[in-house]
Amino acid sequence: MAYETVPLPHRMELSDAEMIARAKGFYQEIKRRHTVRDFSDKPVPRAVIEQCLLAAGTAPNGANHQPWHFAVVGDPALKTRIREAAEVEERAFYAGKAGAEWLSALEPVGTDANKPFLEIAPWLIVIFGQRKGTYEGKLRKNYYVPESVNIAAGFLIAALHHAGLATLTHTPNPMGFLNEVLDRPDYEKPYILLVVGHPTTDATVPTHAKYKKPLEDIASFR
Repeated sequence: MAYETVPLPHRMELSDAEMIARAKGFYQEIKRRHTVRDFSDKPVPRAVIEQCLLAAGTAPNGANHQPWHFAVVGDPALKTRIREAAEVEERAFYAGKAGAEWLSALEPVGTDANKPFLEIAPWLIVIFGQRKGTYEGKLRKNYYVPESVNIAAGFLIAALHHAGLATLTHTPNPMGFLNEVLDRPDYEKPYILLVVGHPTTDATVPTHAKYKKPLEDIASFR
């Protein structure tokens, strides 16, 4: 494909004060996002998920190959299969596979091998990275796949939060069973099993999760 350009679309001209106000406003919204493990089975319209996926699909990525696939699961039987397979890996993880240091780090978060939310939440979104992708009917190599997929996942989580939904980034290790369960090709790698829905009315979050490092600990200016 030849290199061509178009004028930058949708450009906003904002004053410094407007930019600061918008940045503060977004921070106030996004800091209300919390990882949830207490999910309700309250339905979520598919149209909401579709719009959030479109937002994720705008993420920057290597060579604009968009090396991701979002496998969305709402079928109860399929969610049960995913939970059963995930818990096999989780039981091994918590039985010692993770190592003492990792398990100690997880204690304040309160996680264990039981993952009922995989069946209760109305939607699961499995985020795959594609080492190869189809373009004009042919497979081609993709570039910067982990980086691209991780950025898109961040966009998706932010979009779902903005839409009023709760999420959980679940990462059973290994996750190869998701290729089989969801009939995805071997050149795709599952990165995140994203649980999506409404929290229960009595949902809680670990006190430990409320601590966020201050700006001086996460950034430096030179």
